[in-house]
Amino acid sequence: MLQASKLIPQGQGLAPALLKRAPTVELDWDVRQKSRFAAQDSAGRALGIFLPRGTLVRGGDVLVAEDGSLVRVLAAPQPVLVITPCASHGTPFDLTRAAYHLGNRHVPIELQSDHLKIEPDHVLADMLRAMHLTVRAGTLPFEPEGGAYAPGHEGGHHGHAHGHHHGPEGHVHGPHCNHDH
Repeated sequence: MLQASKLIPQGQGLAPALLKRAPTVELDWDVRQKSRFAAQDSAGRALGIFLPRGTLVRGGDVLVAEDGSLVRVLAAPQPVLVITPCASHGTPFDLTRAAYHLGNRHVPIELQSDHLKIEPDHVLADMLRAMHLTVRAGTLPFEPEGGAYAPGHEGGHHGHAHGHHHGPEGHVHGPHCNHDH
């Protein structure tokens, strides 16, 4: 079994040609939340993944194996509920209300501009329908928000800069950032 204990978020800094040639491993959300798991990559290699506790693996991340080889992570399609505003009398604000109520229940949720995704739950589906939202079952990749305090949280920008630069060291988040968030 080939071991991997390093993760490069979104393959940052790696040449596109290397990423294109790398074998892949397709993992659902349940597995990608774990720090230790076994998997098999597209080259047929058995992998043992040993990451620091609390690490979330995202589709697009790259695992580095002990032999130096790279493995691209793909978010596997899995059962989800897709929530959209009612076509006849809904508004995009209805999604904001739904996200608020789901967040109050600490439900993992993928936020998109035109829809939300959650894992299947018939009680939540009934609640959302009662809020006049359209809920349909699907089988799609699921990338829920990690939360504002999750390691590597980039405010929904997925790793690119967001425009504040205060001096030569760039923008500093934390107690010494010298401005309000």
